[in-house]
Formats: sequence, structure tokens, C-alpha cells
Amino acid sequence: MQQVNKQDIRKLNLQELEQYFESVGEKRFRAKQVYEWLWSKSLKNFDDMTNLSKATREHLKENFDINHILVDQFQRSSDGTIKNAVKLFDHQIVESVLIPTSKRITACVSSQVGCSLDCNFCATARLKRMRNLNPDEIYDQVVAIQEEARLYFDRPLTNIVFMGMGEPLLNYQNVLAAIERICSPTGLGISPKRITLSTVGIAKMIRKLADDGVKFNLALSLHSAINETRTRVMPINQTNTVEELAEALKYWYSITKRKVTFEYVIWDGINDDERHARALAKFCKHIPSKVNIIQYNPIDEGEYRQASPEKVSLYLRILEDSGIVAKVRKSRGQDIDAACGQLANKIDW
Repeated sequence: MQQVNKQDIRKLNLQELEQYFESVGEKRFRAKQVYEWLWSKSLKNFDDMTNLSKATREHLKENFDINHILVDQFQRSSDGTIKNAVKLFDHQIVESVLIPTSKRITACVSSQVGCSLDCNFCATARLKRMRNLNPDEIYDQVVAIQEEARLYFDRPLTNIVFMGMGEPLLNYQNVLAAIERICSPTGLGISPKRITLSTVGIAKMIRKLADDGVKFNLALSLHSAINETRTRVMPINQTNTVEELAEALKYWYSITKRKVTFEYVIWDGINDDERHARALAKFCKHIPSKVNIIQYNPIDEGEYRQASPEKVSLYLRILEDSGIVAKVRKSRGQDIDAACGQLANKIDW
């Protein structure tokens, strides 16, 4: 018997599904039924599509796959944070994180297998970028965390951040397609106002986000507003300088009217002085913004160490005096390597 080359059915949109069902002599409305099973109900196999005839289910099984992710292992932190090791259809691995607080439950999802950027302080940057994630693989990470939120906390998922493995703007089309599906009434129905995309800063793609009329929030991993220092810790700054980012962010705000969040780690001996703090305050004047000062999560015994509380207080005082809203964000999930910058597939398979 000749083996059928099966297609992932979730690569078809509703119109394409309708056309397919008509081509095999089925009614068009079957497509909507299948589409609802695949997205609204996140079904993982055809056998459970109970409003389809057995013959139709068998036909779908013979001709299509559902390349669903598998949460193969997960770890739970002492603070309640959950890290998922997610196995993809081609056996690649990414990680996603459920972050619980008293007021919200946030899903931190990945957009790429590995990363092509070389941020020196980030564990993911030490992994080779293998490929971009498909929209459904991003969507499935959110669904898995949504299920865990209800199972372990009896609460709904409230927020989504693209702060996991990879650079979202280097997987632009797939990330936007995933967000569209997440926000759709026929998907998860989550408001785009509860979604934040975090980028290292690719100026032309920030402008494209604005031009494409996105409704979600933007965060920028800044870490220094001085080119020399930022290039040292984030080589992407060689081609996307502080000045270029400032212009792109001003353009973003002029179109979207949405504030930007600057993510900022203060390292001992690298950017923990008054000069760097004042440069950040000046940079924040370019557009309406706020600053999240993030606790550093060590990935080795190297040069990057958390700055002293006194230096963090220095930053907060200078930012406050300049009228900039700034908060210190405590990291969660450090004991299971689930905090910012620590995702690196350390689970043994």
C-alpha cells in the first residue's frame, strides 16, 4: 500500500478546509466543526471529534496529522512557578513557563528553538537556533499553560509574554499568526492588551509592528542606553544602535499610542553607576514608557553578577526624580532555571 503523505491539518485556514471538504464530497459545514475542535477546543486527535461520522474521522486520520506539542516533563518551583519542557513533532525541545502571582497567571512562551542572537548574559543564547516555531506550536504552549493554571491553581490564565526562547521579531509572521489565533473568538479569545511581545530591539521590525496595526504591548530588553555598554552585552546593538531604537520607538508610539516597557538588568561593575542610570532616564524621555528593573539570574560563574541593592536604589532614585515610572521585578522560578534568561533545555532526555 502506498503511504499517504499527510499534511498538518492546522496549516489550513477555515476557507481551505471548506474547499477540501467540498472536494471530497462532504458538506462545507463540516469544516467549521473541525475548525472548532482544532482551535477553540484544542483537540489533539480526530477520534474525539464526536459530531463527525466515523467514516469522516477515519478519512481525516488517513490524510492529515495534528502535530500537537507534548509537555513531556515539567518542573515546579518552590514559589509555584511551573516550567514545561515541550517536545515538538520533530522531537525538538523548547521551554515555556507558568508564572503565578496573587493577581495574575502569566504564560511565558518561546518563539524559536534556540536563538541566533548572542546576548552574553542569556543561557538561551548559548543554544544554536534550530528553527522557528510554527503558529500552532506557539498556540499550543499557551493552551498547555492555560490547562495547568486551572488544574494547579483553579484560576484562569490572565496574561501572555513572549519572553521565552528565541527572538519573536525574527519569527515575525508566525508569531503574529499565533497571536491572531490566540485572540480570535474562534481561538482562545484572549485580549491583545494582555499580551506583551519582548524584543532585543530590531528597529525596522518595531516599525513594521506599528505599520501592521498590532494591538498588543511591546517590551524592549535595553540593559544600557549607552552604545558601548549595550554592544558589549548585546551584540545586536552594533546594527541597531540606541539612537536607531529611539527613533523606531518614537515611531511605534506615534502610530499605536501604546507605552513601551523597558526591561533592564543592573550588573555589578558593568552598568551600575550614575552615568548609566542618567543615560537610561534620558532615553526614557523619548517616548512614554516605564522601566522594569529585573533581578539578574546567574547562568554561570562568569562576569555577570547582580548589582548591590544600593546601586538599584540609585537607579530608582534617579528615574523617580526624572518622572519615570520604575519598578523592581523579583524573578520567579530561579530554583528550576525558569527565570528570565535561564531557559536552556537543561533537562536530560
